Amino acid sequence: MRISLVAPLLASLLLTAACSEGQSKKGGKKSKKSDQTEAQAGSRKQVKGAADAIDGLEQVGTIKGAVPESSGLAEADQPGTYYTFGDGGTTPTLYKISGTGEALGSLAIGGENKDWESLSRDPQGNYYLGDCGNNNSARRDLRILRFRPETPQQVAEINFKYPDQTAFPPEKKKERNFDCEATRWHEGRVWLFTKDRGLGSTCKVYSVPDQPGNYTATAVTQLAIPGEVTDAAIRADGRRLVLLARSEMFILDGNSWAEILKATPRQIPLPGVGQTEGCVFKDAKTLLISTEQGGLFEYTFK
Repeated sequence: MRISLVAPLLASLLLTAACSEGQSKKGGKKSKKSDQTEAQAGSRKQVKGAADAIDGLEQVGTIKGAVPESSGLAEADQPGTYYTFGDGGTTPTLYKISGTGEALGSLAIGGENKDWESLSRDPQGNYYLGDCGNNNSARRDLRILRFRPETPQQVAEINFKYPDQTAFPPEKKKERNFDCEATRWHEGRVWLFTKDRGLGSTCKVYSVPDQPGNYTATAVTQLAIPGEVTDAAIRADGRRLVLLARSEMFILDGNSWAEILKATPRQIPLPGVGQTEGCVFKDAKTLLISTEQGGLFEYTFK
């Protein structure tokens, strides 16, 4: 009789211990999703810390998840709103966001996203979308897509070629300076700023008319930029040009466009914030910057 009472008691104790051990393991083991969430949170803290350490820079939001690899920024059709878009090969869509990254809507554009890289607009409300990313300097179908937000499926093309390119691609890597990720409308023309993938020290400047057609771009000048240019922004008064690069930017000032293109660039490092890809002036003193990783920042000029 004594044995029959002890046996169930021992069994009960063993079962309780086993359950407790299983619960402890379950509670102590992190899921893969939990690990990813913690890693993302850590990454955001790291980026915020990097931004806090840069005088004038502040992270104001995030567009991660809403926009696949933001590749450019431009003012949208309503004050305080902006358009951005995904990198080459993603859907031909513009995403409308607030100044803090809140998703406000989208526009389906009537043109393939071969390699969209930049966006700007003129005072009449026409937009110019640079489909001129050219990683290996091999493309022969470079173009600017011109459209209006109220009729985004009606797209006109400004097709162009470079006057100094004869090989597709050039044989030597140092001569492959025909990748353009930065375009901006200014004074009746679309200006093109190349990303020097060969030497990483020379930004070529070209321009094309802002009217649809087929053109040979006009070679204007070369800028000594020790970085790979990813976007451009022109202040409303036309007296400041910002050339964004990867985790840095270059400032060129002047009393006229001609002076700006002769100015000595002033470099501002942006370490640790991610791959900076888009920029646009919010006002005369504030630049909005997006990164491919989904960060949204403001830089305040002194």
